Amino acid sequence: MKQIIDGKRYNTETATEIGCDSFGYPGDGNHWEEALYHTKSGQFFLAGTGGGNTQYAHQVDSNSRSGGSRITVLSPPEAFAWAESHLTTEEVEGAFEDVIEDA
Repeated sequence: MKQIIDGKRYNTETATEIGCDSFGYPGDGNHWEEALYHTKSGQFFLAGTGGGNTQYAHQVDSNSRSGGSRITVLSPPEAFAWAESHLTTEEVEGAFEDVIEDA
């Protein structure tokens, strides 16, 4: 997936995937998949797809919605918060080692 946002190209093929999460089953209107990426220039983004009942849906006509996909740019704190909620401890440690401290 590739998208230009504010004059910057975000591309899942050239960025590093940190980890991913999903909900539901493909074909279900509530199904979504999201993956967190980190670019070479240090930007974080979320690439996601989902069915007609998810945040990725778009209006087809006045009575129906269809699934869709998009990239959402995240700040480092937003990316860390998403990672803590959706990824394994090992994935979070691997990507955010510099901001994690021992209790």
